[in-house]
Amino acid sequence: MSRQITSKEAVAALGISYPSLTHYTNIGLFKVVGKKKRQRLYDSEDTKKRLAMINGLIAKGYPLRLIREKLDNELL
Repeated sequence: MSRQITSKEAVAALGISYPSLTHYTNIGLFKVVGKKKRQRLYDSEDTKKRLAMINGLIAKGYPLRLIREKLDNELL
């Protein structure tokens, strides 16, 4: 497992807004791997890989629901 990053670090590293990170997490696109006090922790490499796939599929016109299914099937 690679380094764990906080929500704040994820937003900075991924170049997305905090509301987008929260929304993607809530619908299952990003996986929370732990908690540190009240902060969610994400796997740095997994989250970067997922965002690249998400952005590619959004560019192809996929809705988020189908993107989640595709990520679940490809990243098992």
